[in-house]
Parts: sequence; C-alpha cells; structure tokens
Amino acid sequence: MSRKYPIISVTGSSGAGTTSVRNVFEQIFRRENIVAGHLEGDAFHRYDRAEMKAKMAEAEAAGNRHFSHFSPDTNLLAELQEIFASYAATGTGKCRHYIHDQTEAERYGSPPGTFTDWEDLPANTDILLYEGLHGAVKHGDIDTGKHADIKIGVVPVINLEWIQKIHRDSAARKYSTEAVMDTILRRMPDYVHYICPQFTETDINFQRVPTVDTSNPFIARWIPTADESIVVIRFRNPHGIDMPYLLSMLHGSFMSRANSIAVPGNKFDLAMQLILTPIIMQLMDLKRRAAR
Repeated sequence: MSRKYPIISVTGSSGAGTTSVRNVFEQIFRRENIVAGHLEGDAFHRYDRAEMKAKMAEAEAAGNRHFSHFSPDTNLLAELQEIFASYAATGTGKCRHYIHDQTEAERYGSPPGTFTDWEDLPANTDILLYEGLHGAVKHGDIDTGKHADIKIGVVPVINLEWIQKIHRDSAARKYSTEAVMDTILRRMPDYVHYICPQFTETDINFQRVPTVDTSNPFIARWIPTADESIVVIRFRNPHGIDMPYLLSMLHGSFMSRANSIAVPGNKFDLAMQLILTPIIMQLMDLKRRAAR
C-alpha cells in the first residue's frame, strides 16, 4: 500500500464482468481529472495463445486435463507482484499488453494471441488500476494484493458466470457450447483453489444474482439482463460506509447483512459510482498530503 502511488486491484474470472467495473472507474477518472495507469491481467499469462495450446496438449497427453489460465504455473505472478511493489514505491514499473483480436493487432503491429514487448508504464500517473484474474491471489511467496490500496471482487453466481462465458466465447470466438463446457471443466480445480479464495481478501465484492431461471446454463438462450438481476455488495469492513445514504439513493435496495447491501441490477453502475467515487477521492487526498 502506498499513499503516494495508490493501486486499485479489480479481480474476477473470465466473463465475470470486470471490464464493466473498469469502465466505471474510467468514468470516475475522467470526471475527476485523475490520470490512471492500467494493467491487464492477460498481460501476465506465461504463454501466448499458440504456446498455451501446445502446453495444454502436452498436459492432456500426460493425463492432466486441468491445465488452465487460472493456475499460478501458467501466469507470471512474481512479475505481477513486482510491478505492484515497484509502482507503490516509485510510481512506475514494467508492463506489456496481450493482443486479443485483429483490431488490437492493427494497433500494436503483432498478431492476435501474442504479447507486446515489456515497457515502462506511462509517466506521472496518479493511480494504477489492475483488472484481471489474480489481483488478490496468495500462493507460496506470492501475495499480489498486499500492495493494493483497494481490492475489488467481481463475482457473479456460478451459473450466470457460465452463461456469460458461453455467450461471449460463442459470439466473439466462434466456440461451440461443448468447447466452452470443456474449458469450464478444465478450469474448475484452479477456479476453486486460486480464484475463489481471492474474494475473501477483497475489500468490496460485487456479485450479480439473476432473478430468472438459470438452472441449466448450457441451454440458456439469453444472458439475464440488469432488470432481471440484483447485485449483492459486500464490504469487508463496513466502517465508514454510509448505508442509510446508499439505501436512500438506490431505490429498491435493502441491507441483507450488517456488511452487505442488495441493489437492483439496473442500479449497478450508479451503486459503483456512489461507493467508489469517495474511496478514490480519499486516495487522491492522501496522495496530495503525502506529496507535501
């Protein structure tokens, strides 16, 4: 943690909705004239797309059907921890970008599924925002979250997460439902051991819960909409959170526990704005005081 160079870590698995949370942060940064550096979790995969495919085939031939991107072995977690530590101390560090599609390939001049070269983060940023799989992971000597000032978890219920992944991979990557099911099953042990435990470490969790039937996610024709969902927001430490204010601003919401509030799904963005804006402004205030 660093008052002078704060870090926000947003953690969630593939298809969970971390990108939506990142978009809210970016809206806040623009509105409040905050210059943010960005880290994508995909940049810390150990293998590019072709290498991962080959490694997966090797693992399966050896009888390992659970080789996945969720594992510490397939990610550069020491490097991720190092850039967190470097930024917290100096406001800089080395990063790279994973090229997801043809649009990004044209921008960066490398094929989809590859990485750009390592380079310094942009200079003179106010804050660093990480969004990816391992923002609060603990494994051996690795504790990526210890340098983050705020840790956010994005956690849809499991059937909804699967529906979102099936629809995304089918539309964007042209995968069959069966292929996505294979991926889900392959990742499950690592999901249980390395993804789920992070949500105990996070300061705030946003969990979207559908209010329609998702009992068989593999035949769902549509992703439940915001109007067909509620969002459960859990605060690790509710001290300083003005629950009465949130309830008054988020019509239809209610407290489900002393540290949790349930919000209508169509109020999700507003809830994030109301909760995250004062947290970010507090970090910026501490940053200004540390710079004096």
